[in-house]
Amino acid sequence: MEKDALHLPELFGSNVFNEETMKERLSAASYKAWKKSTTDGTPLELSTANEIAQAMKQWAMEKGATHFTHWFQPMTDVTAEKHDSFISPVGGGKIDMEFSGKELIKGEPDASSFPSGGLRATFEARGYTAWDPTSFAFVKDNSLYIPTVFMSYSGQALDKKTPLLRSMETVSKQSIRILRLFGDTETKKVTAQCGPEQEYFLVDKKLYEHREDLRLTGRTLFGNKPPRGQELEDHYFGQIKPRVAAFMEDLDNELWKLGVPSKTKHNEVAPSQHEMAPVFSDANTACDANQLAMDMMKKVADRHGFVCLLHEKPYDGVNGSGKHDNWSLGTDTGKNLLKPGNTPSQNAQFLLFLAAFVKGVDEYQETLRCTVASAGNDHRLGAQEAPPAIISIFLGDELDGIVRSIIDGTPYKDGTRKKLRIGIDVLPSISQDTTDRNRTSPMAFTGNKFEFRMLGSSQSISGPNIALNTIMAQELGEFADELEKSSDFDNDLEMLIKKTFKEHERIIFNGNGYDESWVKEANKRGLANLISTADAMPHYADAKAVKLYTENGVYTEEELNARANIHAETYDARISIEARTMLDIARREIMPAVSAYAGDLAVRMANLKAAGCVTAYETDTSKEVAVLTDTMMKDTEKLGEDMEKVPCDPWDAMKYYHDIILPDMGSIRKSADSLEGLVDKKYWPFPVYSELLFSE
Repeated sequence: MEKDALHLPELFGSNVFNEETMKERLSAASYKAWKKSTTDGTPLELSTANEIAQAMKQWAMEKGATHFTHWFQPMTDVTAEKHDSFISPVGGGKIDMEFSGKELIKGEPDASSFPSGGLRATFEARGYTAWDPTSFAFVKDNSLYIPTVFMSYSGQALDKKTPLLRSMETVSKQSIRILRLFGDTETKKVTAQCGPEQEYFLVDKKLYEHREDLRLTGRTLFGNKPPRGQELEDHYFGQIKPRVAAFMEDLDNELWKLGVPSKTKHNEVAPSQHEMAPVFSDANTACDANQLAMDMMKKVADRHGFVCLLHEKPYDGVNGSGKHDNWSLGTDTGKNLLKPGNTPSQNAQFLLFLAAFVKGVDEYQETLRCTVASAGNDHRLGAQEAPPAIISIFLGDELDGIVRSIIDGTPYKDGTRKKLRIGIDVLPSISQDTTDRNRTSPMAFTGNKFEFRMLGSSQSISGPNIALNTIMAQELGEFADELEKSSDFDNDLEMLIKKTFKEHERIIFNGNGYDESWVKEANKRGLANLISTADAMPHYADAKAVKLYTENGVYTEEELNARANIHAETYDARISIEARTMLDIARREIMPAVSAYAGDLAVRMANLKAAGCVTAYETDTSKEVAVLTDTMMKDTEKLGEDMEKVPCDPWDAMKYYHDIILPDMGSIRKSADSLEGLVDKKYWPFPVYSELLFSE
């Protein structure tokens, strides 16, 4: 272990064709050209691309790679890859190993079988992948992985990376406009940054294989609450069990080799639940790294006899899994724009960026809510274990006090009562840990960043970060339009910040988001309470969202509508799969098992009566089992009938699934879970919660 720790700097990124490797293996001219393409977006000459491709191929082959793939992120929340070998016949039964600049820069996978939301017809199969030179290639599973964007023949974005890159470009552009107003002439680029904390469950693979619901849907559709869950609060940050520790160590090593800066690991609140958190990085790299992390979690878990569950709610009755997205903006000169400074100009600049964020979250709360809406996440949000479905911002007592003093024009109480003059006075020091963390807040300020806590554990972080970047770009652009025309900058700046906080203070809430009183208070404030995906998703492409994204060049209206359709279709598909799986398990596993138990119970009861013995247990249990079985059978029949009536239109179907099918499923589960508590263990057809949750 000591030797491994000493060699960790050498291990980290060893399977990544990173900047250091490129500097070593490329000519000075080609390295400079690549560097310029990443900073300025200038295209590479074919000769330069060929040199990079040759160096990349040789490096990859030294790592054992025989194939290459354009690795992209279609609109499925997972990644896609098609592998081609380096081999090229040269005659005489011989081959050469080739990889050209054209193959590096451009690929042509079939686009017809990926979700397009109506952008493409099935017969329109042509799609293109294009190398993203800002994200490093890497070797995994004996293939060279090249991060790429994915687009249609007509240039429409069919992936999650393309709009993310667009959003990062527009927020950089608008941020620089603001920085120039404050006299910053050095910053050339502002980068959206994030660090996604990843929660997950581990379950023993042998038990998993006996649960059809886990295998087909990622969550348990049946399961009675075990005698012990998370009541003792002993799992959170508790000692990591040896088998899990071995998995985590293996996972860290695999991620480190791929350049994923896995930093923190610990037990989470629920039994068998854990978390991995990386170091902050630019949003593009962070999104790629999180996709890699989720994929590697599953592969490494399999090696250790586990299955990694990334579903937001694998088990009813214990906490589900989320993915906290820590978001900020950083300059290429090393400054965090959401970190309060120590001089008046920095204070004013910070307050302006803060005001933009507050205004943006208030104005586009429905848009943000849509980015975290999914069938799985519906089980978490508002369930006293995750933030409520109502969007609000937590600033903490100190920063909230400053904002209130600005709004009211009253002295700020920081030990020296004074009235804050933006751009003149120095803010009191606001360090990262001066306020408590509000676990109930959807959007919490944590000293130098905002923690967006509503994301689901299985989703790509691209969508939420695209929204945050675009919203911030929109607000900063509006501020720049106003301040660039100002004849009295300091005065107009102060008035703008005060006006913005005053008009949008309703979105700021520092209290308990779990309390029922907050729902009433939020309603009074006029905040949206979009409880489910069926409530939220119709707002995905409303007029306000279309204007936001199209004016900032992030989505075309067609691209946005396509994504809305995909979200609706995905929701419908997931609930449909769950319902059909539930019917299958109920009919083919639970009811036959219960019937067998009831039959044996009846035989025993008859034998006892014949012997003149008391049969109170057998009689009472038989009656209770019979009533529950009859109820479950009727509910199962109703679900089957209702599934035949699902509307064809995906949006009508979404509402139908939410209003009709989910309650049907809940009724079946209620009876089945009650039966689980009555039926002899040897009859029950699959592992129960006490086995699944405590199998580590």
